[in-house]
Amino acid sequence: MKIQYFLGTALAVLFLAACNSEPSVQHQMENYQIIPLPQNIAPGIGYFELNAATKIDFDEAIPELGLSADYLSAWLESKGLGINAAEAGKQFITLRIKEDLAAAAYILTITQKGILLQGGSPEGVFYGMQSLLQLIQQQYATAFPIDLPCVHIEDEPAFAYRGMHLDVGRHFFPVDFIKKYIDLLARYKMNRFHWHLTEDQGWRIEIKQYPKLQEVAAFRKETLIGHYNDTPQKYDGTPYGGYYTQEEVKDVVKYAQERFITIIPEIEMPGHAQAALAAYPELSCGGGPIETATKWGVFDEVYCPTEATFTFLENVLTEVMDLFPSEYIHIGGDECPKTKWKESAFCQQLIKEKNLKDEHGLQSYFIRRMETFLNENGRQIIGWDEILEGGLAPNATVMSWRGEKGGIDAAKQGHDVIMSPTSHCYLDYYQFQHPDEPLAIGGYLPIEKVYSYHPIPEELTEQEAAYIKGVQGNLWTEYVATPEKAEYMAFPRGLAIAEIGWTKNTNKDFEHFIKRLEQHLKWLERENVNAANPLYHVDATVLKNDAGVLSVSFDNLSKSKNIRYTTDGAAPTAESSAYVAPIPLTASGIYTGQAFAEGKPLGRSASITYNQHLASNGVLTLGNAPSPKYNAGGPQAVINGIKGSDEKYGDKEWLGFEGDDFEATIDLQEKKDLQEVQLRFFNGPGQWIYPPKTVEIYAGESPENLALVKTQQVKAGNGKIVSPKINLQGQNTRYLKIVVPNYGLIPEGLQGGGNRAWLFIDEIVLL
Repeated sequence: MKIQYFLGTALAVLFLAACNSEPSVQHQMENYQIIPLPQNIAPGIGYFELNAATKIDFDEAIPELGLSADYLSAWLESKGLGINAAEAGKQFITLRIKEDLAAAAYILTITQKGILLQGGSPEGVFYGMQSLLQLIQQQYATAFPIDLPCVHIEDEPAFAYRGMHLDVGRHFFPVDFIKKYIDLLARYKMNRFHWHLTEDQGWRIEIKQYPKLQEVAAFRKETLIGHYNDTPQKYDGTPYGGYYTQEEVKDVVKYAQERFITIIPEIEMPGHAQAALAAYPELSCGGGPIETATKWGVFDEVYCPTEATFTFLENVLTEVMDLFPSEYIHIGGDECPKTKWKESAFCQQLIKEKNLKDEHGLQSYFIRRMETFLNENGRQIIGWDEILEGGLAPNATVMSWRGEKGGIDAAKQGHDVIMSPTSHCYLDYYQFQHPDEPLAIGGYLPIEKVYSYHPIPEELTEQEAAYIKGVQGNLWTEYVATPEKAEYMAFPRGLAIAEIGWTKNTNKDFEHFIKRLEQHLKWLERENVNAANPLYHVDATVLKNDAGVLSVSFDNLSKSKNIRYTTDGAAPTAESSAYVAPIPLTASGIYTGQAFAEGKPLGRSASITYNQHLASNGVLTLGNAPSPKYNAGGPQAVINGIKGSDEKYGDKEWLGFEGDDFEATIDLQEKKDLQEVQLRFFNGPGQWIYPPKTVEIYAGESPENLALVKTQQVKAGNGKIVSPKINLQGQNTRYLKIVVPNYGLIPEGLQGGGNRAWLFIDEIVLL
């Protein structure tokens, strides 16, 4: 860890003098479990006694400082620890502005005689207040006094934009939960709440000029049950909906402002507009009737770029701007199918009139029109990285979600960027591989991968990197129907996002973050936040050495817990074998690990079912590299005797190829008689995942001398797993090559139409 221990100011000298005023203990770093990690911490000596007589003192000439004073007082009162501000105590919590600090910076000094919190602005003071509150909550108590360890902290954020997103279009969340979500963002020093208010499945904000948005677009007749990829798809038959009144929105905006959080509203356009078009079908290219969508995905019904549409959207945005003082208005711009535009005589004529290249140019024209309107009203736009297609609007900020490429391109063009790639920031992905995990959209994003992210891509120069303004975690809610599940998916991974945005990359340390997180999970539980707990769940990993020998390792994030294991499928007990080193996989079986503390199990166990076959100790070489997003187990995972999940394509056993073919050569180490090869492919059209149409098998005496043995057609079927079996008729060989051509372009009109499909392959079994 690279935490600086320093006392570099005159104030710090006074701090040391105060802390040494009487003999006492020197504090260790474990006394300061703050998230996000401050830039500089100097542990002190002794304690400050916080009691009912302590007075909060602030400069009343700066009313905004009163927000932090009230915030602290109200928080203590909610815990039954009220401070009587009317009585002047001998000890003070003093809040001051220090003009030579950056606006968001703060200095927190706790001595035995008092607490001094200085900020470059009221915002900086508020951030320092969050660190103070975290120190108070670490000393959890239900009555005064509370002993706070002396410390000197000098701190400021690494990035100006530190955000979290919440989609309320797919599922609607009550105002009380929105405020709770904002409180959690504030506690961890985030300053942007991206409120995704409109979708194909629901319009969630009152627009007085267009009442059908509340009467029609805010509701759908029913909702998809289970996953989009389930066959056949089923629905609950229950009407669903809701929206926020303008008075409720004003209340939430004020609530956020008091916590120095800016709400960025998102009004989707030109795609993801089916709910609005259900209310006003005349704004579509084909007219009605149109229904608010009842399942998830991307739909062909998009706004038609007529003057009537632009008038509608300008009127909508005028009401939105009256509600939200944010400099930025998010206009979406993502996943806009061009099917209706291609079929529309009006759109084709408009492309000619405006001398546009194609439908992508038409989308750029649409975005530019809306940007011009917002710029004329003193606002700026943010859009998802698809707004780069056809040419970027002049003043737009890009939110890069489809990886980092969009953000890199935008920064190189001199545009501001918020990094939010699916690989590290999509909190609707699975966070654990356990089969009991609640349903999610797919993917796999454990907290350690979230934490590993650094928002500035290496490809950028120092000048270009200045356009990277920050980072955002996204919570989409297709499969998140309740506040409790939203909390489970967002936290504690949201705390990792907070530290990414606040703490300098050189100071970050995942093991230290986990140690601090243990304390915060206790606090979140006390605050009735349904956070996931990743600390004690066991993770099983299959390893293969250079000689092809397999073993299984067990681990968990809390390194202090003992792990016991079994190899026969039985649940481990405190008396089971102690795990000390990877266990060789010498025979088929079910290997299970469980963490224990004081003889009691903690967290979930992890099991792998190992089925030995002729290739499981072989060595595999890939012709094309899988996507870094879906390569957790490495190339050898597809012949290691472990089948991946039948429901989740993001675990360690699946390899994902983004538009590429799969080509692998297996060295069996010696010649073997092969009767059959069994393959496993994932079938998930909703996530652009398609099984191949054919498979080719080659065999030979060396990798350079292989002959085609068989080509077999693959039938997709309706299930999520496609498992073709290919008869090899006793082929005697050492080397086997398997070529799986990618499905190719996804047909127009389907999810991802016009894009190359993903190919996911799991275990290759040789018998």
